Order: sequence, then C-alpha cells, then structure tokens
Amino acid sequence: MIRLAVCLAIPVTVLAVLLTGRRVWLNREPENVPVMAYDVKYVAEAPDYTVDLLDYNEYSRPGTALQEVKGIVVHYTANPETTAKNNRDFFQGLKDSGETYASSHFIIGLEGEIIQCIPCNEIAYTSNERNIDTVSIECCIPDDTGKFADSTYQSLVRLVTWLMGRYNLTTDDVIRHYDVNGKNCPKYFVEHEDAWLAFKTDLLAYIEANGIAKEEEIR
Repeated sequence: MIRLAVCLAIPVTVLAVLLTGRRVWLNREPENVPVMAYDVKYVAEAPDYTVDLLDYNEYSRPGTALQEVKGIVVHYTANPETTAKNNRDFFQGLKDSGETYASSHFIIGLEGEIIQCIPCNEIAYTSNERNIDTVSIECCIPDDTGKFADSTYQSLVRLVTWLMGRYNLTTDDVIRHYDVNGKNCPKYFVEHEDAWLAFKTDLLAYIEANGIAKEEEIR
C-alpha cells in the first residue's frame, strides 16, 4: 500500500509543479522590449517634390504594376555634379536610345530638390530582383567620394521617413542597392558602414521629432 501511494504521489506532484509553473509563466511581467519610433509614430507630411513622370517606354517606365511595397532602396547616381533633372532626363532619353534599362521612383538633387519619375504603384528599373516590391531613391553626389551633400541627405531622411509611414515599414526595410546584389551603391554608405548605421539612427530621430501617433490614419 505504501509503495502504491508513493507511485500515485509522484505524478500528482509533477502535475502540480507543471501547473504552478504555467501560472507563473502566464502571470510573468512583460519583457523589457525596446519600442522604436516607427512602432508608435509615422511621418504624415510628405516632403516637397516635383512630379515629372517619364513617358511609358520599354527601357525606363514599362508601366508594370508594383503590387506591394516591402522596402525602400537607396542608390547614388555615380555621376558627380549632375542634377536631379539631368538624371531624370537621362532616364527619359532611354526611350529613344535604348542603351540600357534604368530608372528610379525618386531622384534627390544636390540642393535637396526631389523629382518623382515613376509612380510608387509601378516598378522602376533600378534594384534588380527587388524591383518588384520596393520604392527606389537615387541621390545625386558632388564628388567621387559618393558622400551626399547635407541638403541631399536631409531630403533623403524626410522622403524615406514619409515612405516608411505610408507603407508601414521599419528601418530594417530600408536597404542599400548593395544589400540586394552586392553592388557598390550607394558608394559612401557601402564603404562607411558607420555612416549607414548613423543614417538609420537619423531616421528614427526624425520620426520621433516629427511623427504623429499611429492611431491617426495613414494617408
């Protein structure tokens, strides 16, 4: 009888321990998970930009629908001292020259001016296999270092944070062309990883300072 009682007591004790542990787990304090700015805020106001869309053509604006935006890709133009308009006109000229396939949704110039070349609901030819689900931004550069002028950089921060809010993206969804296929683009952000990380920090700071609560509708 004693042996039977002991045998019965063991599983009962184990069950009691498991149930107690489950209650403790269910009632535990929430883990101290950091909250990012984009978790609670978004930038509702778009930066100033000019819409100067490319004509429909095979080489730079095929008109193919972009079904869903899952990321933002940052590029550099690789042609120092050219303007946003210069680069927009180059993309437009591909309609006639047919020399390559290239375009971008937005181009940011040396003075911070922004031109939209492709609607955000169409693909652009700039990010290889990520053309199908990303919005692309080309940035003009003043010299061969590939470092953006401050005016260009500030417009990039404003444009990216607005797009993040528009498409409910995080800083993890903001990538370089380099992150798609290893191309040295944007050059300065590839060769200076600390500058790329600082850019991500600046995005968060801008959202924190200029964002509004996500309870309000994103338009």
